[in-house]
Amino acid sequence: MSLAEDLFFTDDLHPIDLVETLAADHQWEFDRVTDNQIAMAVEGLWRSYAITLAWSPQDETLRLICTFEMEPPEARLPALYDVLNRCNDQVWAGAFTYWAEQKLMVWRYGLSLAGGAVAGPAQLNHMISEAISGCERFYPAFQLVAWGERAPADAMGVAISEAWGRA
Repeated sequence: MSLAEDLFFTDDLHPIDLVETLAADHQWEFDRVTDNQIAMAVEGLWRSYAITLAWSPQDETLRLICTFEMEPPEARLPALYDVLNRCNDQVWAGAFTYWAEQKLMVWRYGLSLAGGAVAGPAQLNHMISEAISGCERFYPAFQLVAWGERAPADAMGVAISEAWGRA
């Protein structure tokens, strides 16, 4: 049984404690910012991603934000926003946005744990994995639109498609 699974079976479970254990298990660089927030650096194929998970006890929501730096030319912002909408049409959970002031591409997801619901290690691991795989999948499209001056519809052709079925 992994450390994350051991922690899952304790009585006093805090979602950020569980995420911290997962980060340690994966050997990701992390910083426990506050009792209710953790920041991690995760290496992807295209780049490193900054992931922050924050627990809001008032809202009973665990919020995940995965970011990477991106500073497209001002003239390409309308095309970037177009490709963001196209990407968001292809994902089920979470959404992309661009924070122009911070020059960050952002993947956002909120997990409601209302009524005392508890997220398990597999669910949290999946949540983090989906953020990274979503960024990895659409990163080439963002690059082609921002710096390759490709049309958003054309750039979407390079987004790595999700596989269905078995080989």
